[in-house]
Amino acid sequence: MKIVMIHGQSHKGSTYHIARQLADKIGGEVMEFFLPRDFDRACIGCTSCFMKGEDTCPHYEELHEITEKMDEADVLIFASPVYVYHATGAMKTFLDHYGYRWIVHRPEEKMFQKQAVCISTAAGAGMKSTNKDMADSLFFWGVAKIYRYGVAVSATSYEEISDKRKKKIDSKTTKLANKVKAVDGKVRPGIKTKAFFSIMGMMQRNGWNEADVTYWKEKGWLENKRPWKKK
Repeated sequence: MKIVMIHGQSHKGSTYHIARQLADKIGGEVMEFFLPRDFDRACIGCTSCFMKGEDTCPHYEELHEITEKMDEADVLIFASPVYVYHATGAMKTFLDHYGYRWIVHRPEEKMFQKQAVCISTAAGAGMKSTNKDMADSLFFWGVAKIYRYGVAVSATSYEEISDKRKKKIDSKTTKLANKVKAVDGKVRPGIKTKAFFSIMGMMQRNGWNEADVTYWKEKGWLENKRPWKKK
């Protein structure tokens, strides 16, 4: 199993350790990217990716390796500590660059057979909204199965987390890893994703964006082909 981890911070704090613990329990080949260390460019809102193609983005080359590795992965783990009740700015900046991949535009078909996990931590609260920041993009990318795990660690570093809480975290990551492994290679999108895809397909039949319409036609998605069906 191939796992790609996207960390919303460059330091190795509580969120990192919990995410890494999960990845190790799932097992397989793990590749990690740290933001903003491995990508730090802000989207400039030029809309070029939408209208002309993602390869025209001024940051395309800098982002290409991460994109390629995510496409090759079986499991994506997105991890962010809570910053003012939301994901880090670095994580948001990263996700902004993939708007063109939303189902309404040009989703990557490999995403419809992947699993993803969103992990967030805080000393107190904000995990739900932080995980939602990441899960929203994953859903609109078409990722088949998305898990969320948020935990209040009552500490400002991993070392300060109590042994009792660490045991609970250990139990949770074990259960989560088992869920991921149990359906490896067998996941398919749920009815919500399929319904949204169908609605977007109807819109594309009379679409206004030539790049999007051409993409859907070439994939055969305006007919009976679907990205989650085995060829």
